[in-house]
Amino acid sequence: MSIIKEVEKVIKECIIKAGYDVESVVLATSSRPDLGEYQINSAFDLGKKNHCNPREVAEKIVVELEKNKMFTNLNIAGAGFINISFSDEFYLNSMNKLIESLDNNIDKHDKKRIFMDYGGANIAKTLHVGHLRSADIGEAIKRLAQTLGYEVISDVHFGDIGRQSGMVIYEMMERYPNLVYFKEDYQGEEEELPITKEDLQEIYPTASLKAKENEEIMAKVREITMQIENGHKGYCALWEKIKKLSMEDIKALYQRLNTTFDLYEGETECYPYIPEVIDILKEKNLIYESEGAMVVNVKEETDTEPMPPLVVLKGNGGTVYQTRELATLLSREKRFQPDEFWYFADNRQELYFKQVFRVAKKAELVPASTELKFLGFGTMNGEDGKPFKTRTGGVMNLIDLMEMVKEITKNKINTNLVKEEEKDIIAEKVSIAALKYADFLPYRSKDFIFDVNKFADLDGKTGPYLLYSTVRMKSLLTKSNQNVAHIQVEKIAGVEKEVLRILLELPTILDSSFESKSLNEIADYLYRLTSSYNKFYAENHILTCDDPELKNTWLALTKLVKDTNLLLLNILAIEVPEKM
Repeated sequence: MSIIKEVEKVIKECIIKAGYDVESVVLATSSRPDLGEYQINSAFDLGKKNHCNPREVAEKIVVELEKNKMFTNLNIAGAGFINISFSDEFYLNSMNKLIESLDNNIDKHDKKRIFMDYGGANIAKTLHVGHLRSADIGEAIKRLAQTLGYEVISDVHFGDIGRQSGMVIYEMMERYPNLVYFKEDYQGEEEELPITKEDLQEIYPTASLKAKENEEIMAKVREITMQIENGHKGYCALWEKIKKLSMEDIKALYQRLNTTFDLYEGETECYPYIPEVIDILKEKNLIYESEGAMVVNVKEETDTEPMPPLVVLKGNGGTVYQTRELATLLSREKRFQPDEFWYFADNRQELYFKQVFRVAKKAELVPASTELKFLGFGTMNGEDGKPFKTRTGGVMNLIDLMEMVKEITKNKINTNLVKEEEKDIIAEKVSIAALKYADFLPYRSKDFIFDVNKFADLDGKTGPYLLYSTVRMKSLLTKSNQNVAHIQVEKIAGVEKEVLRILLELPTILDSSFESKSLNEIADYLYRLTSSYNKFYAENHILTCDDPELKNTWLALTKLVKDTNLLLLNILAIEVPEKM
C-alpha cells in the first residue's frame, strides 16, 4: 500500500471514530496551499447522508485528526473543507520508506489478464508516422499495467493479407517472371528472394500506382489476392518469404522505439478459426444476406447515429477484415482467456471496432463478463495543423521522421562531454525521447502538433530536458561517492517538502493514467517533479555541504527523484543515456 493510501486509511478510521460511516477517503492536493498542503472534502457527502451541516461534521472529524501527531495545521474553510498538512516527522519517515524501496509508494492491483493489440504494421508497406502513436501508446500502457501488477499479453497484429499481397506478388511477377514460385507445376521448391528490404519498400507503392491507373492491372491484382487467400502454393510460398523479410525490417524499427510484443502474429494466423466463427453466426441465426454479401445486424435501440450491419463475407465468399478480426478474437479467447481485450488504433476506426465488439458479444465468442475496449488516439500533425507530411506533400515515413529528429538532437549534444563515436548512440536515445514525450503530452484521443525544433530542445517541457536532468542527477550521485543512508535530520525545508509532496503523488498519477489509458498525466508529472527538483538543486550546493546529515538528506532526495524518473521513463519506453 502506498504512503498516501496508508494516510487515507488513518483518516478513514478518524472519521469512523467521529461517528460517521465512510467507505473511502480521498486526500487531495490543496488548491489553497496557504491554508494547507492537502484537503479532505468528505464532510459534504457525510453531511448530506446524515442530514446535518457539513461544517459540524468537519469539526467532529478535526477533533479526531488532532489526536494524531502526523497531522498539523488543521483548519476548516468555507462550508466544510478540511485543510491539513503533515509534520516533519511524517516527511522524514516517508523519505526513509521510499529509500528502502520505491515499491513502497506503488499500489499493486488484483491480478487481471489483459490482452493488448497495438502496432498494426502492414507487411510489405513502409511504416508511416501514424504507426508511431500506436507503438508509443500501446507499449507505455502495457508497461504501466505491468508496473501496477497486471498480467499483459501483447500482439503486434501484422496486416499480412489483403490487397497488398496481390499487388506485391503482381509486381514481383512483372520483374522476376522466371522465379520458381510462378511455375504452373510448382511443387514446393525453394529459391532465394532476389530483393532486399529496401527494394521491398519501393515495390508496393509502384504496384499500387500501376493498379490505380490501370483497371486491367487492378483486376489481375484482385485475382492474385483471391488465389493467395485460397492457398495458391507458389504465391503463398513467395508471400511467406516476403513476409519474413518485411517482418524483420519492421521488428528492427519497433526495436528502435523500444517497443516489443509477446506475439508477432498476423491476420492469417486466424484462418483456422474462420469456419468456426461462420458456423457460430449461422447457428445463432445472426447472419443473413444483404446485397449479395453476408452480414450481421448490430444496431441497438439506444443508437442515436447510423449503425450499418457488419459485413462478414463478400458476395464471392471471400473474407474481409471484420471476418478475420472476429476469428482472431476467438483464437485469442481460446488460447489465453483474458479478462479484458484492449485495442489501440486511430480514432477513425471506432465504428469498426464497435461493430466487431457487438457481433462478438452477440455470438458469445467471448464470455459476457469479458471487457472489449477500443482505445483511440488522435493524429500527429505538422506545424500547419494538418497530418504530418513530407516537403513534397506525401505521408512521411516513420524512419524519415526518426532520422530527421535524430539529426537535430545530435547538434545539441555537449561535445565536451561526449566523444564523437558516442554521439550517434546518444542522439538516437535523445531523439526517441523527443518523439515519445511529445506523443504523450496531449490526452491520448487528441490530435497534436509536433514541432521538431521545440520538442528536441534541452529546455522546456521536452523529452531531452528530462533526460538531461536525470543524467545530471546520476552524475551528482556518482561524484558524491557516498551511499545514501537512513535520514536522521529533524527538519525538512520548504523546497524539499515541495519535492517530497510531488513524490508522494506518484501512486495517484499511476492509477489515474491507468484508468484513462493515457500517458499525459505521467508526462506532466515527470516535468513537475523534475522542475521542482531542479529548483531545489539550484538553491543548494549539495556536494560542498559541510553538514553530513543534511548532505545525506539532499543526496537521498536526489536519488529518490532520479529513481522515480527512471521508473516513469521506463514505463514510457524512454531510455536514459549515460551522458549528454
